Amino acid sequence: MTEFSLPQGLWLGRVWRAGIGPSLVTIRAGHVFDITSKAAPTMRDLLELPDIAGFVASLPGEDLGPLAAFAAASVEPAEETTRLLAPCDLQAIKACGVTFARSMVERVIEERAAGNPALAAEIRTRVAGVIGDSLRDLLPGSAKAAEVKALLQAEGLWSQYLEVGIGPDAEVFTKAQPMAAVGYGASVGLHPISKWNNPEPEVVLVVNSKGQIVGATLGNDVNLRDVEGRSALLLGKAKDNNAAASIGPFIRLFDADFTLDTVRGLELSLTVSGSDGFLLHGASSMRQISRDPADLVAQTRGRHHQYPDGFLLYCGTMFSPVQDRDGPGQGFTHHLGDVVTISAPELGALTNTVRLATEAPEWRFGTGALMRNLAARGLL
Repeated sequence: MTEFSLPQGLWLGRVWRAGIGPSLVTIRAGHVFDITSKAAPTMRDLLELPDIAGFVASLPGEDLGPLAAFAAASVEPAEETTRLLAPCDLQAIKACGVTFARSMVERVIEERAAGNPALAAEIRTRVAGVIGDSLRDLLPGSAKAAEVKALLQAEGLWSQYLEVGIGPDAEVFTKAQPMAAVGYGASVGLHPISKWNNPEPEVVLVVNSKGQIVGATLGNDVNLRDVEGRSALLLGKAKDNNAAASIGPFIRLFDADFTLDTVRGLELSLTVSGSDGFLLHGASSMRQISRDPADLVAQTRGRHHQYPDGFLLYCGTMFSPVQDRDGPGQGFTHHLGDVVTISAPELGALTNTVRLATEAPEWRFGTGALMRNLAARGLL
C-alpha cells in the first residue's frame, strides 16, 4: 500500500468503529477525530450545514488515533475491524461517462469489438486514422461538433458513445446505491462474467441538496469493457455490482486554497501492481476534460431532477489502458489480487485490491441499518 498522507486542508470522512458503528471524522494534526453529533449524525446532514468548516471547528471531537494506523487497518479488514469507510452515506452515487476525448475513442472501440479484446487493436488503428485529434478541443454541442458528427457518420463510425461525448447531453448514470460504496483499503469487485476490465481513476464531486459543489474526493469507477461493449443496455450490469464503486479516502472541502478551479486542474495518477509482477502506470488530467465539472453537475441536478440528500458525481476519466498484459493484441485486463492506487497531491491516495464481486465482502449495512444504529446511539 502507498504511504498514507494528506496535505493541509479541511477533511471529512467516515470510519467504522468496532462495537459502535459508522462515525463521522475529521483529520487534525495527523490524527482521526470522531465528530459525530446529534446536529449532524450523517455525512448528508453535515454537508447541508451553511458553515461546515465553522461547525467542524466548534466540535472538540474524540481522538481515535493516528491516521496512518487507520489506513493500515483498513486493508481488506475483517468485518468488525475499526477501519476507514467511503466518506459518503445517504447521498446518491452518480457518474458521468465519456467526458474525455481519449475515453470516447476507446468506447467506440469497445462497441465495434463487441466486447472482444482481440479485435480492439485493429479497430483502434482504423478509428484513429479517421478521428485523429479532431475530438480533442471540441466543445460538446457546438456547431463544430455537429460537423465532426456528420464526418463520422459518412465514414460509418458514428457511435452512441460519441453522441454523449460531443453531443449536447452528457451521459449520467447511477454508479451505486447510497451506502454501497467502499473506501480506502477495501476490496473492489469485478462481476465474474467479465474477462476484459480495468480501473477508472476519477475525480468525484461532492454536491449538497441545493446543487452546491462543496468539495471533492477520488474514485475508482470499476469498468467492465466487455460487458458494456456488447451492449450499452448492459451499463447497469457493467457498472453497479458488489464493491464496484470505490470512493475516498476523504472528502476535501472547498476553501480558499482548494476550489473548483483547483479541481479543474487536477492531475490524477494511477498504479496497478499485480502479483504476477505486472506494473502499469497511468494518468488522467482534468485539464483535458471535454465538459466542465460545473456543467456535469447542472446536467445531473436541476428542475428536472432533485437530490434531497445530495449526491456524489464521478466526472469520468481520460485513462483507457491499451498496454498488453496477457499476450500481443490482448490489451490490459485485471488479474485478481491487483492492487490499484489512484492519487493526486491535493486529494491523497485511494488504494484497493481487485477481487470478484462474488468474493468481496457482501454489502449488508444499508440505509435502514444506519438509521437503526444511529437511533440506538441516541443520535436521531
